[in-house]
Amino acid sequence: MINDAVASLRDMFSSPFRTVLFKSLGLTLLLLAMLWLALERFAIWAATGGAPWFAGAPWLKTVIEVAAGLGLFVGLIFLIAPVVLLVAGFFLDELADHVEARIYPDGRRGHAVPPLTSMVLAIKFSGVALLVNLLAFALWLLPGFNALVFFVANAYLFSREYFQLAAMRFQPLEDARALRRANRLMIFVAGLMIALFVATPVLNLLTPLFGVGLMARVYKRLTDPRTAPRAVAPR
Repeated sequence: MINDAVASLRDMFSSPFRTVLFKSLGLTLLLLAMLWLALERFAIWAATGGAPWFAGAPWLKTVIEVAAGLGLFVGLIFLIAPVVLLVAGFFLDELADHVEARIYPDGRRGHAVPPLTSMVLAIKFSGVALLVNLLAFALWLLPGFNALVFFVANAYLFSREYFQLAAMRFQPLEDARALRRANRLMIFVAGLMIALFVATPVLNLLTPLFGVGLMARVYKRLTDPRTAPRAVAPR
């Protein structure tokens, strides 16, 4: 698993990945900038009396004003996870093709996931990730516990999403889910590595490249008897 993570890191900056790297990074930064602007506008609108439900609660206006000034940056950190899950849906097949060219020297390749299916799954898990990370943000005043929620929840979400997207290039969604459930511990550990990647400033913007590369290799270990003789495959 460590070797797979190191290989995925090395691939991120290799020549075949550079074009995808810049496109993925650009889209991630664009989405985060749009989120920042939307949250800032909403905070200013609410704090200046634009929200009628604050009319009788001036203390809530004060809270919103403070959040607008100090909390947006922190809040955006927790929004990176759902954004990078969404970005993965756009570049899954292009990234997976590059990874598979390296790990399958015999020429074996997966088939492109239908774009609509890929995006629906990415949007669904982005929504779940958004709720989870908003919960972790709400627990900001409980240091330690909020970090635990952040890592465990994101490890589960990232392991589930990235593995299923990688596996669906080779088998139907239900079979990919069965394979994930049969090997949930190994896949969750890989998800922890991705969650740690997400928590690392600057590198977290490149999570789709690392996540797809790592899970493509995990899938190979679970389905190739030469690399994973103890792997359990769905029947």
